[in-house]
Amino acid sequence: MKAINLQKKHASFTKQWHPHRIATVDTMQVLLAKLEGEFVWHSHDDEDELFQVLKGTLYMRFRDRTEIVKEGEIIVVPKGVEHNPMTKNDEEVHVLLFEKLSTAHTGNIKDDKTQTKYPEI
Repeated sequence: MKAINLQKKHASFTKQWHPHRIATVDTMQVLLAKLEGEFVWHSHDDEDELFQVLKGTLYMRFRDRTEIVKEGEIIVVPKGVEHNPMTKNDEEVHVLLFEKLSTAHTGNIKDDKTQTKYPEI
């Protein structure tokens, strides 16, 4: 049980769209990621996802609208809802994600950005 410095953890990696696990809470995982550009349209059939923006502005696209999530804000994407996170203007956005250990990175979609293992830092 030690405090985790999110800024230092974010500084320890450079890969974008590649979450890194910083903690496990029961059957949930806490991940950090750096995002730039557009991700992949996907959904998670059985899991909700929580995104907290630590730096920058995240644009969470849904099929019927886009939610703007600013630094210090969170958004919860309910299970089964198709979404596509993105950033604008070449901005690198830092996020903290909270999701079940069983959550597949891009749901049932396979893409070049799909990760199957998250490094622990």
